[in-house]
Amino acid sequence: MIQIEAVVSGHVCAVDVAVGATIAAGDAVMMIESMKMEIPLESEHAGVVKAILVQPGDAVAEGQVVMELV
Repeated sequence: MIQIEAVVSGHVCAVDVAVGATIAAGDAVMMIESMKMEIPLESEHAGVVKAILVQPGDAVAEGQVVMELV
């Protein structure tokens, strides 16, 4: 299992993929708002989305696991 972590602290603005989606390395999977900037979170790995652990509006901390891939 591959875990995707937030790269900054902030709030989730949008989740751009759904459970079961196939993604490639470099694909944007969600947007995080931090300090009034929207920062895309890109996957470093290819895989299939197994779980999305946060929803829009949720606060996230830098390094927090937000998604799992298989």
